[in-house]
Amino acid sequence: MPGAMLRYPPGSLVILTGLPGAGKTTLLRRLYGLHGTESRPLTAGTVVVIDSAQSRRHWDGRLTWAPYPVRRAVVFVTHVSRIRRALARGAPVVAHNRGCGPYVLRAFAWLARRHGAHFHLLLLDAPAEEALAGQRARGRVVAPRTFARHRRGVERLLARVKGGDPAPATGARVVDRAQAGLLEAIVFDALPDEPARPARRRPPHAERIGG
Repeated sequence: MPGAMLRYPPGSLVILTGLPGAGKTTLLRRLYGLHGTESRPLTAGTVVVIDSAQSRRHWDGRLTWAPYPVRRAVVFVTHVSRIRRALARGAPVVAHNRGCGPYVLRAFAWLARRHGAHFHLLLLDAPAEEALAGQRARGRVVAPRTFARHRRGVERLLARVKGGDPAPATGARVVDRAQAGLLEAIVFDALPDEPARPARRRPPHAERIGG
């Protein structure tokens, strides 16, 4: 699949998610030249690339007084605020968000609708053992209980998407690690679909690269 591209309507919000260690940040670094030291979103052409780790780095050493749940909440609010500001400017957004629970996805869907943007999911489907190997390779291993929770959430989402239900997103694409390695670009030039309607009224669909 040389030269593979993913195409979305202009101004879309694309949330990249999957297991910790699946290769999401690696994909963003390869496509957009991230160095892993950024504390602010990166703009590549017209696309705003937002990694949740950027918000974490922004607050590093500044919230040492706060308990972990508070620090996590502040980082997440900063991450979402950055996505909101980019959408408000009409910019297409590719954002890495590790969490993929239903409430988080509904919040992103609401945010996209509020700014007249299409909301798409890009799911990186990696077996748990490969994701764990990826964590070890990067030198940052997620606690077993946390990883198990993420695994359950990702598996539920993948099952739904592969079954044809991308809700609350307009659409969803699933790529494995091999397909992600062949991906050369994410572009925002596709014709938009008909205006989004409530998910229960839309004919569900899921797409794969090359499928």
